[in-house]
Amino acid sequence: MIIDASKATHDLDVDADVAIIGTGAGGGTAAEILATQGLRVAMVEEGPLRTSRDFHMLEREAYPQLYQDSAGRRTKDKGITILQGRTVGGSTTVNWTASFRTPPATLAYWHDRYGLSEYTTESLAPWFERVEQRLSIHPWDVEPNENNAVLRRGAARVGVTTGVVPRNVKGCANLGYCGMGCPLDAKQSMLVTTIPRALEHGATLIVRARAERLVQRGNVVSGLECSALDATGLAPGPYRVRVRARAFIAAAGGIGTPGLLLRSNVPNANGMLGKRTFLHPTLVSAARMPHRVDAYEGAPQSVYSDHYLAAPLDGPVGFKLEVPPVHPVLMATTLPGFGEAHAALTAAMPYTQVIIALLRDGFHPESPGGAVELLGDGTPALDYPMTSYLWDGARRALHTMAEIQFAAGAATVLPLHEAAQPYASLEQARAAIDGLPMEILRARVVSAHVMGGCAMSADPTRGVVDGDGRHHELTNLYVFDGSVFPTSLGTNPQLSIYAITARNASRLADLLNAGL
Repeated sequence: MIIDASKATHDLDVDADVAIIGTGAGGGTAAEILATQGLRVAMVEEGPLRTSRDFHMLEREAYPQLYQDSAGRRTKDKGITILQGRTVGGSTTVNWTASFRTPPATLAYWHDRYGLSEYTTESLAPWFERVEQRLSIHPWDVEPNENNAVLRRGAARVGVTTGVVPRNVKGCANLGYCGMGCPLDAKQSMLVTTIPRALEHGATLIVRARAERLVQRGNVVSGLECSALDATGLAPGPYRVRVRARAFIAAAGGIGTPGLLLRSNVPNANGMLGKRTFLHPTLVSAARMPHRVDAYEGAPQSVYSDHYLAAPLDGPVGFKLEVPPVHPVLMATTLPGFGEAHAALTAAMPYTQVIIALLRDGFHPESPGGAVELLGDGTPALDYPMTSYLWDGARRALHTMAEIQFAAGAATVLPLHEAAQPYASLEQARAAIDGLPMEILRARVVSAHVMGGCAMSADPTRGVVDGDGRHHELTNLYVFDGSVFPTSLGTNPQLSIYAITARNASRLADLLNAGL
């Protein structure tokens, strides 16, 4: 059953065994597992239900309909742009399909520092295999588009290894518009896989309903109160949605989940709720090639390099190299500068190649992450300071990307920074990058990965939930999304969320079916 709360004519009351807030990688995975185990599942989604019939490969439609803040969500200081989905399927509906397992070094760190003894490469392998098969995740066996090929060629010429990106696709036509919703249902997002199956097994999906707060009685959650949104899907309407359940799963993402728990005044004796939130702060380098790149065509991400992640976790910050798609609105809003100079850069879009560097945050004392806090209207915001430690990594990443792009034959390279301009040689670029003031709002920093804020820890004094995702102080509240990560991953998070949620949701299903 699908309920559009924006069309409600009265308050709605829903009863279920499990209420799930959010339908992205965590919520969608949990919904399928729990529903197929015979449990009554209610999924609550703030965004709309959009399907391939609505995906027309147009940025002007996709960003307002499918993203938080029309793809304009930013950190509290406006310095970092954050791309997050806001639709059924969450970010899995609009991401670029890259699907990597949790790096062994990250798991070892969690094991040692947070007492997560069951989080090892070997113990998680069956869960990764399960979701990889379910979602058709495999290395992309098609030749990369030129945007990705430049990364591969340039890296090889400077002695940097690259790999092939695993993607969650089946029947992909290599269109290149993954970020606007797949018009062919080839992307194996929650929208076309787990959520339909959960519905087939009796689950209820409530869309355009904003989860406002969890109602608590003693050490249990007794209900969820939601606002039915108006026809725009943005503002609360006159009616409420109330969900009663035996167990509640927060799966609203690294900003939404801590925000919900903070609004609900859940127990937070250790003060860790909303803290240690991580982004993979991402730096951008644009090159003008002497030939057409057409980076809007073909699989957005098919080549990557982990070469600069090999350094010790507690050393200088490491980074992962990937490329993004280049579409007109995304490009124009990310490029620095104004007026004629900006127009000239945008006009060169067919010849523009872009590399991004994702900084691995959370493993060093000078990389504590940010904090989710509530604004005056109760909406969550992320305060994320860029420390000198991260800025050092940013500068090194800009040097690395420029070297790779020139090695691949770039005519000019532009580090995305308000004080930069296109440079015609590596020597010019190096000198300029050394002199760029690394400051927020001057250096362009973006991210599509929000992790942490409800960290897992075996020690209740160091985290919000245990290794099964269960809240340390509320016995029937669980968190199944990227906010449980104690650090960033150092890689794209969707596959880690799928596998860890599959593990924890399976355990929860066993408990509930046993009457516990």
